Amino acid sequence: MVTDCQNCPLRSRAIFAPMTDTEVAFMQGFKTGELEVEGGSTLMMEASNSPQLYTALRGMGLRYKTLLSGERQVINFVMPGDFIGLQAGVMQEMQHSVEATTDMKLCVFDRKRLWALFRDHPDRAYDLTWIAAVEEHLLGESLAILGHMSGIERIARAFVRLFDRGAAIGLTRGADMPLPYRQQDLADALGLSVVHVNKMLKRLREQGAATWQNGRLTVHDRDRLCAIAQLDRDRTPMTRPLI
Repeated sequence: MVTDCQNCPLRSRAIFAPMTDTEVAFMQGFKTGELEVEGGSTLMMEASNSPQLYTALRGMGLRYKTLLSGERQVINFVMPGDFIGLQAGVMQEMQHSVEATTDMKLCVFDRKRLWALFRDHPDRAYDLTWIAAVEEHLLGESLAILGHMSGIERIARAFVRLFDRGAAIGLTRGADMPLPYRQQDLADALGLSVVHVNKMLKRLREQGAATWQNGRLTVHDRDRLCAIAQLDRDRTPMTRPLI
């Protein structure tokens, strides 16, 4: 059954900015349906020109760029509420690929109607601009992390960010949340070898900060994890738009 935008389960989450009735009605018209994909499926391919845009409604994935060597650089991780395909909508083709890590359910939008959003709903257009600006900020932060933080600090920061995102959208159960990625994915995202990631995960576990195994992340001591990550333990995630 297709989810009506009025009853979207993500809208009730405090992390997402409220929408007016007019905006909800527009999004219902903008949405053309839903797509369910299996884990391992490619949603968008680098250099492709997709006619569709997506919002992740359920499940997790990742964005990555393929290097000339054939290796891949993971750019970030996709979670429910994330908008997928903005590059294709603006630049006519994707500059990276998007893959489903788990089974996913996606809201589907017609890319051709993107300009109607800018013309008729400037508030929604601003939301898209905000999303693009935040992605630019996160890429800048990633470069700083890769250039100036140790391996254990990089992993601790990634865990804090991912756990906070999971908590904001209702994926956590106490100190536990699903994190169904491979060590190779985390290594690719943080510029580390799998061997080094494995060693740093052991250190985090021994320090009583966090454990990641069998596709689940458990944060034993968030204050300690934040201290290792050089993050404010009282930080509050920014309210963000939901497309």
